[in-house]
Amino acid sequence: MEKNENTNNELISLKENASKPIYSLTPFTLLDYPHQSACILWFAGCNMRCLYCYNPEIVLGKGSLSFEKILSFLQSRKNLLDAVVFSGGECLLHKNVIPLIAEVKKMGFLVKIDTNGSSPKVMQQLLNQNQIDYIALDYKAPKSKFKAITQSDLYDSFATTLDLILKAKIPFEVRTTYHSDLLTEENLIEMIAFLESRNYVGNYYLQYFKNNVTTLSKLERSKNSIDYQKLSTPTIKIILRE
Repeated sequence: MEKNENTNNELISLKENASKPIYSLTPFTLLDYPHQSACILWFAGCNMRCLYCYNPEIVLGKGSLSFEKILSFLQSRKNLLDAVVFSGGECLLHKNVIPLIAEVKKMGFLVKIDTNGSSPKVMQQLLNQNQIDYIALDYKAPKSKFKAITQSDLYDSFATTLDLILKAKIPFEVRTTYHSDLLTEENLIEMIAFLESRNYVGNYYLQYFKNNVTTLSKLERSKNSIDYQKLSTPTIKIILRE
């Protein structure tokens, strides 16, 4: 078994990395990790099929980059980037994502996870090992609409992941994409009430669906005009993210 000298001589199997799970790499961003410079790893594949998904090529496509190539790239960015964002698709589905995150942390990078919350066991391991610095948790829909919007039965997994993150007390955000044909104001009120029932306190980010983009399912134009400010509560502030 060969060693990758860019990973502090930790053994990472070349055979395991040959599957190339990462669809693409964004080498630099100032937008995806609050107040930090970062790169983004876009993992291929997802266990949801959200009707409004902007990344059908990632969700339905195959990877092109191995862990080896990613680690080599990161080695060249030490002291130039602050953080690595694991996104997708759904990054936590992938075999060996836990040791990859461990290697990234050993290089000195902060780690942010973008997740749909469907892998609570993996999330628990990462939290137990203190391997995550920030999480963006997608809140797709209330339980009553979750299956219709995501084409999955993973609501309970999402709720479990939310509870794990709250218990861990690390920085994170909850965010929802709003399309007027998929979610109503009453749905949003239901979602906010659920967060309050879990003792979530802080910002809840809404982002309007982007019209005129390719999505996983053909949707009509969204009427992005909800009065989101009135939805805030004493403990949860609704913020529209452009």
